[in-house]
Amino acid sequence: MSTTTSAVTLTSEENVRLNRDTYKNACLVDAHPQAVEPFDKEWGVGISGNTPEPSPFERINNILAITQKTTNGFVSPDRAELVTEAYKAHPGEPQILKSAYGIANVLDKTPIYIFPHELIVGCLGCDKKGGPVHPEFGLNWVVDEMRDGLMGYSEQRTHDYFTYTKDTQDRLEALRGFWDGKTVEDMTNALLDDDVLKGSHAGKGVFFADAYIFCGAGHLGLDYERLFRLGFKGIRELIVKQMDALSVANPEDLKKRTFYKATLITTEAAIRHIRRYAALAGEMAEGETDVGRQAELRKTAEICAWIAENPPRTFWEAIQLVNLANTLIHIECNGHSVSYGRFDQYMYPYYLHDLETGEATREFMQELIENFYIKIWDLNKLRNHILIKTFGNGGIGGPSLTVGGIKKDGSDGTNDLTFMALDAHAHVRVPNPWLAVRMHANTPWELKVKTANLIRMGTGEPKIFNDDVAIPSMLTSNVALMDARDYQVVGCVEPDVSGKSYGWKDCGHMNIARVLELAINDGRCYNCSPSCPRYSKCAGAGSQLGLKTGSLADFTSFDQVLDAYDKQMAYWCERQVALLNAVDLSHQELRPLPFLSILMDGCIENGKDVTAGGTKYNFTGPQGVGIGTAGDGLATIKQLVFDEKRVTGRELLDAVKANWEGHEDLYAYVNSDRVHHYGNDDDYADQLAKFAMDTWCKHIERKPNAHGGFFQPGAYSVTVNVAHGQNQWASVEGRKAFEPVSDCMGAVHTKCCSHDIKGPIAICKSVTKLDHARATNGTLLNWKFSPSTLVGETGRDNFIALMDEYIHRKGMHSQFTVANQETLIAAQKDPDNYRDLLVRVAGYSAYFVELGKALQDDIIGRTELSFD
Repeated sequence: MSTTTSAVTLTSEENVRLNRDTYKNACLVDAHPQAVEPFDKEWGVGISGNTPEPSPFERINNILAITQKTTNGFVSPDRAELVTEAYKAHPGEPQILKSAYGIANVLDKTPIYIFPHELIVGCLGCDKKGGPVHPEFGLNWVVDEMRDGLMGYSEQRTHDYFTYTKDTQDRLEALRGFWDGKTVEDMTNALLDDDVLKGSHAGKGVFFADAYIFCGAGHLGLDYERLFRLGFKGIRELIVKQMDALSVANPEDLKKRTFYKATLITTEAAIRHIRRYAALAGEMAEGETDVGRQAELRKTAEICAWIAENPPRTFWEAIQLVNLANTLIHIECNGHSVSYGRFDQYMYPYYLHDLETGEATREFMQELIENFYIKIWDLNKLRNHILIKTFGNGGIGGPSLTVGGIKKDGSDGTNDLTFMALDAHAHVRVPNPWLAVRMHANTPWELKVKTANLIRMGTGEPKIFNDDVAIPSMLTSNVALMDARDYQVVGCVEPDVSGKSYGWKDCGHMNIARVLELAINDGRCYNCSPSCPRYSKCAGAGSQLGLKTGSLADFTSFDQVLDAYDKQMAYWCERQVALLNAVDLSHQELRPLPFLSILMDGCIENGKDVTAGGTKYNFTGPQGVGIGTAGDGLATIKQLVFDEKRVTGRELLDAVKANWEGHEDLYAYVNSDRVHHYGNDDDYADQLAKFAMDTWCKHIERKPNAHGGFFQPGAYSVTVNVAHGQNQWASVEGRKAFEPVSDCMGAVHTKCCSHDIKGPIAICKSVTKLDHARATNGTLLNWKFSPSTLVGETGRDNFIALMDEYIHRKGMHSQFTVANQETLIAAQKDPDNYRDLLVRVAGYSAYFVELGKALQDDIIGRTELSFD
């Protein structure tokens, strides 16, 4: 029997039962939250988007109807042309000034739009779902995909495709000559040699590190409280004050002066840009015949005119400023996972103010939140067709919004807005923003019920984070206690200090299962067939790639296997670090971010751009992928070769190299419950999965990075486990060639079968034997439940008790798919009847039918859990 700190009793290893009265009496807040919906409202179980209950607000349903019709975006050449125009007009200027003039020219001249019905404005200089082009990172791939028919709908891009005209293609083609040799992609390649590139995304795919080559280094959030306190006028005054204090004779001050000039240019451009929205709203009001809409447009004009320079005074002004500030960051840097911080904390004073003064009703603020969510869903970005295959339906990518959790003083921060933010998703049911609920040992019962009921819908939202692990983990990275308590979740997984951290999170992905392959095959790839996607890059199958660490065919002890794995991991981590630091240096040299810098703590005070380490915390966070695959691989080798001596090391290698063909009996045995597998509360396998993860962490953590901080290891894959699997031959734990490796912290599920067979409590216990706090860049566990097991109050409370147990056992992060396998298979076969089916992918939710087939298969194949 195991008992959590919140009086949840597990009456068996397979069934969770809750002592409801004891638990509720211990956890009730002083008063039920005041929100538009009751805290315990149920929307259904496993219904996802197939049976939508509309928002209670007609406006929101009208906006949704328009946005849902926009299935793909239009490539806009305007930003690329305007940036190029500014760069050409300022030859010889320092790069940060070119960047500033470029973004200023865009903000002054890019098209802007105010869409029907909306109360919140701001876009990326293009229509809904449109994508601007950022030539500073790389332009050739955009034009090449247009020329080759890979940007629009094709066999290679069946979703997340873009429309464009011949004129757009020609206009972008005309810019190529100017940008040749000047992009982040160009400089990164120039900094690296073949020894580093051979194992990267450009080589044999031991690790991927291309995310920040083609787009900005996002995975951050601005300091909203600072922006609200200062406004852009206050920021401008702070810059001028710092400039006035400089000495003309100090060479360091000369560098700072250039930085301040760049930030002043972008600050003033932001002010002018917001005023453009005020002018547009005013013009539209003059031509509007509907009296109600005319009044809304005039109010929008008034709000934008005020917040262009001044701190917000009301909830509407504050949420409008949040939206505009974030869209401006995207226009500048094309960053992935620019997130929205602790929404219920920084917006709460304005919520209270409006209720107390009568400025707005609770219902109107709920309507604004829902409009805000759809505005986030409007945003989109270009990705190449290769990324799209595994990262489907991502939109702008990673716009997380965090609620709940403890406050800076250590008390619980749950408030009305916590519930209203969750209700907003239940009303609009769109993939963005990516909601994160922070929980801890003393989270109020009402919030657990609200969160459980939302998860039970089956849209994949929200994810749950554990303060009791995330905060101590951040403290080990020298984050101050009050900052750690105030963390937000950025992107899919990562804890972050909003406005104070430039974390380069999710910047690369190491396939630790591939490292194991090299460790037991003397640093060589297996002798795969020419059908392998990487075959042509291997200079012949079986060629030398990594260190010569010996072969399983010759090892005489399991310790030799562990030693070889350790040495290979050290070798490959060094090369991944080298590549990521090269990308980092390229960003600093070619793509400084003066606008983002004004919104981050410390940059103005330090006189240093955020890309150069200007803010308080500076990390780099790559991820380890295939933890379950590597752990089960080690367990298979230990049990079959060294403990049982069922096969020799050579025989096991031969079976894998043959893709298990001719070795069907061994294949079935390896995938059976007669072999120790991670995910079943089996110490034999679980401790080897822990070793696999710890070895990855050991060789990454605290290596110095290029912007003044150090590396942090993460333990999750998002969807890259599918891509890594497609680049890897068969493996010893029972995968066949090109199947996905295990996802995130989860157990292995091959096409043959799932390796975790003992239910959710066993999963909980296995996964929490791994040290989540050591993965300071975050961890992730995907859970998949049959809807039938979560039905009713018993199903809800069983689910809550399981999450409490996971939190008690120090699991950091959970997210959920609630859909049965039959529904997913039916949707794959008949997508037109399941267009609104939202599922949890990994770190984010997406429309199932818009995902690539390999990713759909991976989701279908995840173990379906129940409490029965």
